[in-house]
Amino acid sequence: MPTFFEPKQVAAPGDLIAEGEYIPGENTYAENKKIYATRVGLVEYDNKKVNVVALKSLYVPRVGDIIIGTIVEVGFNGWTVGINAPYQAFLRPSDVLSRPFKPQKDELSQVLDTGDLVVAKVISYDRTHDPQLTVAEPGLGKITRGQIVKITPTKVPRVIGKKGSMISIIKEETGCQIILGLNGVVLITGKTVEEEQAALMAIHKIEEESHTSGLTDRITQMLKEEKSKREETKE
Repeated sequence: MPTFFEPKQVAAPGDLIAEGEYIPGENTYAENKKIYATRVGLVEYDNKKVNVVALKSLYVPRVGDIIIGTIVEVGFNGWTVGINAPYQAFLRPSDVLSRPFKPQKDELSQVLDTGDLVVAKVISYDRTHDPQLTVAEPGLGKITRGQIVKITPTKVPRVIGKKGSMISIIKEETGCQIILGLNGVVLITGKTVEEEQAALMAIHKIEEESHTSGLTDRITQMLKEEKSKREETKE
């Protein structure tokens, strides 16, 4: 009776978890004596019962994802990065520095220190190794200004909207630059705090009302009203 996941490993919908005389439990189903996951979550075994504990607010990495992470530890050979996932990611000096890394001379904390935020790309990940990141591409690197807001990762597509419509509205009406990390961390950078606050308000509203209809119209109306208030204040 083989199992294909270790306890606490992350499974995605449709993943084959176990085969044989197992019983489907939470967030799983059985078909031809095979147990499959129905939600993203952590695999658990209770005797012959197979469960998947849903990850409602955690991010599951995929290669190519753009994320926003926090440096949580500076090591001798790189940085450990918190990415709002069940595990942490790793950032190598070669994916940050524009020259060869020299352990005897280079002080990594002078480049990125604990607490620093970075926009990064997931370049490798599988179930046997923690995600590896890079910031060695245009648009990636250390964050030096702006506001950070965290949302449920599964709500990110709603903030983006169909063909990018929702995020385009927010950018247009607030004048802010917005980087949506697929791990649910969002960077908002505007010319003024008021612009950033308007964008932040819109993103929070989308997260709270993502299940409702007519949301795009309500967000557009709200942002136009906030923009009008800002313009009146300038006069």
